[in-house]
Amino acid sequence: MKYTRVEIASTILNRLQQEKPKLQKQFVDSKKQIGYFYLDGLLPVNLANEIFINFPPLENTFLRKSLKEQKYIAYQMDKYNPLLEEVIYAFQDPRVVSLIKEICGLTSVIPDENLYAGGLSLMKKNNFLKPHLDNSHDKDRKRWRILNLLYYVTPEWKDTNGGNLELWLDGLENNPVSIVSKFNRLVVMATHQNSWHSVNKVNVEAVRCCVSNYYFSEEPFYDTDTFHVTSFRGRSSQKILDVILRIDNSLRMGIRKVFKKGIRKNPHQYKK
Repeated sequence: MKYTRVEIASTILNRLQQEKPKLQKQFVDSKKQIGYFYLDGLLPVNLANEIFINFPPLENTFLRKSLKEQKYIAYQMDKYNPLLEEVIYAFQDPRVVSLIKEICGLTSVIPDENLYAGGLSLMKKNNFLKPHLDNSHDKDRKRWRILNLLYYVTPEWKDTNGGNLELWLDGLENNPVSIVSKFNRLVVMATHQNSWHSVNKVNVEAVRCCVSNYYFSEEPFYDTDTFHVTSFRGRSSQKILDVILRIDNSLRMGIRKVFKKGIRKNPHQYKK
């Protein structure tokens, strides 16, 4: 069956409206640390399964591998099953954007049609993301990155599989809150100067699949936010790695002070 982004967006909208008071409370209660909410059963199960089935094989994606991260990404959406592009842009439907803005109590929210750092994310056994802050701005450094939307579609994914989102609500010195990358679950989290998050290592021979969107704004989440590149840290048990990553962060920030848009154009964007 063919689904359009408008139809998918209408379903997302209905689920968000059904749970709106609960989601608002969840976001408000966590806003002083890292504002977030999550919603299960976002789409009909048959549609969520179809999205998963049509994810590209790993060999048709791009591997990002370093001390900071190991994951596969896909963002040139016209190379893949059309359903995947439809579901990504369903999250950019003005009705969905407006309701999520309202749930989070924000004044300015703008979706990113270029999928800068968005699109599809796939993680297999031993893949991970170290604790990090997302780049504070869009590709042109004109708008603030303000919300991260993560929609998980791997069936029967459970906590012990690993590959789960970690939110470091009380800083990197304390234990994070773990949000399981559960099938058909949407997570929305704020991105700002203190929104450290990570993905713990995948422990099983399976692929965790995620549809990813970012929203931007003319204003930062907090008035105290400042420009920063994507910044990684080691976990509290990884002292040497943490020093290495801190140095790397400082060097890249130094480069961006001289070259405002970086030395090279980030290829992670959808070129239509």
